[in-house]
Amino acid sequence: MPRIKGVDIPNDKRIEASLRYIYGVGPSVSKKILDKAGVSYDTRAKNLTDEDIAKISNAITNLEVLVEGELKRVVSQNIRRLQEIKSYRGLRHHQGLPTRGQRTRSNSRTRKGKRKTVGGQKKKLAKK
Repeated sequence: MPRIKGVDIPNDKRIEASLRYIYGVGPSVSKKILDKAGVSYDTRAKNLTDEDIAKISNAITNLEVLVEGELKRVVSQNIRRLQEIKSYRGLRHHQGLPTRGQRTRSNSRTRKGKRKTVGGQKKKLAKK
């Protein structure tokens, strides 16, 4: 299993698809990297030589594409900056709510988490 930028990429897939397992590399960036490295899109990851892997790593560096840890750090710094200046988006990040204008009355369970029932306590209190 080849390792590129600290990520094990799958053996049996074409290298064009395998590179997408690296955080920050999508379809178009993958093709740019392979063009720069001079590696065929159809090559299987298990058939890559050590030279090819080195060329791909150098191509990622030379294209100045942010991947993996660097990209995650930049994204988290951007979110932290929004929170520090107390922008609307920063407050939404801090509260764990959707940041891009989605409705929250009936949806957004992914961001809000499991439902917490509020109200409906009168009957329980009356029985005691």
